[in-house]
Amino acid sequence: MASLNKVMIIGNLGRDPEVSYTPSGLAICKFSLATTDVRVDRNSGERTERTEWHRITVFGKIAESCGRFLAKGRQVYVEGRLQ
Repeated sequence: MASLNKVMIIGNLGRDPEVSYTPSGLAICKFSLATTDVRVDRNSGERTERTEWHRITVFGKIAESCGRFLAKGRQVYVEGRLQ
């Protein structure tokens, strides 16, 4: 049977991305992405929010672009796989 490991997240950056480089020169960018789920209770009408934080790691040229163009508070779409 085949398997699938794919994730798509749209959220807001919690802080500026951190870019570092391996000894071989490969760029690594790490940042935290927040997604918020809003629910309304049917009986009381009370609104509740639940925020989840996702730690994202990006490698190579895309990591360099993330470090250059992303900043705290920006909305970001991330597509990849869980590892």
